[in-house]
Amino acid sequence: MLAPFACQPGESRGRQKPESMSTFRSPFQRDRDRIIHSSAFRRLKHKTQVFVEHEGDYYRTRLTHSIEVAQVARTISGVLGLNTDLAECIALAHDLGHTPFGHTGEDALARLMEPYGGFDHNAQAMRIVTRLERHYAEFDGLNLTWESLEGIAKHNGPVEGPLPYALAEANAQWDLELHTYASAEAQVAAIADDVAYSHHDLHDGLRSGLFTEEDLMELPVTAPAFEEVDALYPGLEPMRRRHEALRRVFGRMVEDVIAVAQGRLEAAQPKSVEEIRQMGATVIRFSKPLYQELKVIRSFLFHRMYRAPSVMKERAKVTAVVNELFPLFMARPELLPQEWRRDVEAAADETTLARIVADYVAGMTDRFALQEHARLCG
Repeated sequence: MLAPFACQPGESRGRQKPESMSTFRSPFQRDRDRIIHSSAFRRLKHKTQVFVEHEGDYYRTRLTHSIEVAQVARTISGVLGLNTDLAECIALAHDLGHTPFGHTGEDALARLMEPYGGFDHNAQAMRIVTRLERHYAEFDGLNLTWESLEGIAKHNGPVEGPLPYALAEANAQWDLELHTYASAEAQVAAIADDVAYSHHDLHDGLRSGLFTEEDLMELPVTAPAFEEVDALYPGLEPMRRRHEALRRVFGRMVEDVIAVAQGRLEAAQPKSVEEIRQMGATVIRFSKPLYQELKVIRSFLFHRMYRAPSVMKERAKVTAVVNELFPLFMARPELLPQEWRRDVEAAADETTLARIVADYVAGMTDRFALQEHARLCG
């Protein structure tokens, strides 16, 4: 039974290209399955979060991260009576537009694309699901429902100001009401992203040796978790101690989000998903005390992990890869694979060509980008 403020499958605004209903799956289940079977989703296997793909098999990739986000989203949305399929769909799609080499690759490509309308991974995800996936006979993209597209576009909140080119293009074709908040399911996907990366970046940072458990004993949230484990299991071996502590950090974040959402929903008593969109603020969020504590942890991760000397050294290397591949393809588009040539030949101007090149470079995995750079640039 779904709550009255959940997205009801039978009340979906449908797809831009009308399709017959599935016999066995709801519209949001079909959207989720199309994302899982997409080429962009498979490529997330070899796109990194923080560490470059070749640095170790243990570290999270965009694919494992997306799966973890989807798991958190299903848990929270299920407790709140939301549509778990839609929340999972948006969670699985939220990183489809990421470049190789994580945010480092995105920063490099965004600078290169400044003369041509910029680059944004969230807008690029919209470009992928509305245009770049080309597997179906009757349409480009995945022909997702309006609710799924809305969630991908604005799960982080209303989108204001000049729109990124890909988002502007999609919104012009189908008004996504970007000035409003998204459904509660999309808000759950956004907070699940925060929960997942806050948790697994602590894991990966410890695994890499960039900081230690003793460092985490100085921080809010993590310190009480380690203290609780030490009291319950004195002398526990290091790897089990680490896991037990961080699963408590994970649990506290999820429980906090659920408690806050239940309180806000009880106070507001929304009767429909439209009332959620018009509330003027997110209903799914951390409590203020936990939010402030997580800011301390994120600052710690920024300085000790994301800007660690070894990570910065690798960032410089992979930035050079993107900085050399993009202008090379702009100058010599014939180097693009055969299936991209038709788009290149139809490009009316330099901006259109730049977006085609950006689509190609952004779609690369870490491994493929490094291989292509070695092959083409020496």
